[in-house]
Amino acid sequence: MSGEVKDRRTGESRAQDTRSQETREKLLAGALRTLVEQGITKASARAIAATAGVNQALVFYHFGSVDELLAEACRHGAEQRVARHRERLAQVGSLTELLAFGRELHEEEREAGHVAFLGQLLAGAQAHPRLVPATAAGLDLWITEIEQVLVRVLAGTPLAEFTDPAGLARAVGASFVGLELYEGVDPAGAEAAFAALEQLGALMAAVEELNPVARKAVTYTLRRQSGRTR
Repeated sequence: MSGEVKDRRTGESRAQDTRSQETREKLLAGALRTLVEQGITKASARAIAATAGVNQALVFYHFGSVDELLAEACRHGAEQRVARHRERLAQVGSLTELLAFGRELHEEEREAGHVAFLGQLLAGAQAHPRLVPATAAGLDLWITEIEQVLVRVLAGTPLAEFTDPAGLARAVGASFVGLELYEGVDPAGAEAAFAALEQLGALMAAVEELNPVARKAVTYTLRRQSGRTR
């Protein structure tokens, strides 16, 4: 009998854990949707709970505060988006391909509303300090993936010894965020910026196709310009 009671209690505990996890996921999804559709100023516990279809009190039960829920939603959303594109990023073999992927990502993120979400988080972090670490951590997930691609595609090129992949990855990430937000006020300007980046990719592709002697000449010139030659 005691064994049956123990098994029943174990089963009830597992069911409760499952329901709790499902509620957390509903709240995270509800927070993301509320940010996209209503903005951070209207992302109250009531609004998020209504979007998630759960009781308002569960926001505080599971996360302690609205800010903590929004911070966790930021990390959760970034992890989902990065995981979605990780395999595609792993297949990128050149800077040109990386820029092409950036264009595809731009279109998908815009259509899905994630540009608006990111804008709300960046704006909200100015007034809500608790969002700063989570927003930065979310961006770092993308930067880490981009850095790995840059290390791979720059290896063996004349630019390999003259670039800092970590710093360049942050520059690329910041540029992408800026262009995403900039497009909202100047679509033509954002399009021109993307076109300029694609031209840069074409230039890099041309350098990569140079014969060994020409590549050495380019490397020597870069070293001289950077003061690395004697």
